[in-house]
Amino acid sequence: MATDTSVAGNADGYSPSSTVIKFDRPVPLLRGPLPAGPSDDPLSGPYVLAFRDSRAWASAFAACERKIVEQCEEGARIGCAVSASRRCMPPWWKALAAPKLSDLKEREECEVREMAECLAMAKEQCVGFARDKCLVPFRDARIRVGKGVLSYKDAVKLIGWASMSGSERSLRLMGQLGGGGDLGVTNCRASELVGSDYYVQCILGQRQHGTGN
Repeated sequence: MATDTSVAGNADGYSPSSTVIKFDRPVPLLRGPLPAGPSDDPLSGPYVLAFRDSRAWASAFAACERKIVEQCEEGARIGCAVSASRRCMPPWWKALAAPKLSDLKEREECEVREMAECLAMAKEQCVGFARDKCLVPFRDARIRVGKGVLSYKDAVKLIGWASMSGSERSLRLMGQLGGGGDLGVTNCRASELVGSDYYVQCILGQRQHGTGN
């Protein structure tokens, strides 16, 4: 029995490899919603966005800083190339004579030297630029903390409670627990974890010390 070649060709056109469209995997969210705390602005809504933990926060900070440095260096490379070409341009009177091979070689070496010096200076400036751009938003970013994990502000409050009399301490504690106090917070700002969290300290502690903040 003869096989219809047109039917076979149509069958190949409807194969999974021809009809199925593959999409890239969705990029995971850097931050997720968490209930807002008593100290949050109620006009901003009942939820705030927070990193799932300090390790994810530190990873996002490093990725942001690295991306800004890469973009800054790409732009600086173009500017350095233009600057090197201008600095190494031969005098106008040399253009009147036929160009020599030695002159071209000398200009090439000059441009390589000027380019390297310019990029070295630009790279240092790009690192500082990226640090400054990432420091403020990530310092104020929220990080999810488990129940019972105290922020720096909570620790100060507990020290204050310890210095009170028994009756005062009981009243303050009941007021915090009954009025939705900060002891049950599920998130806090990264700046509140400096000195108490390893990942936050490794980044904010060094950056703030380096910038004098």
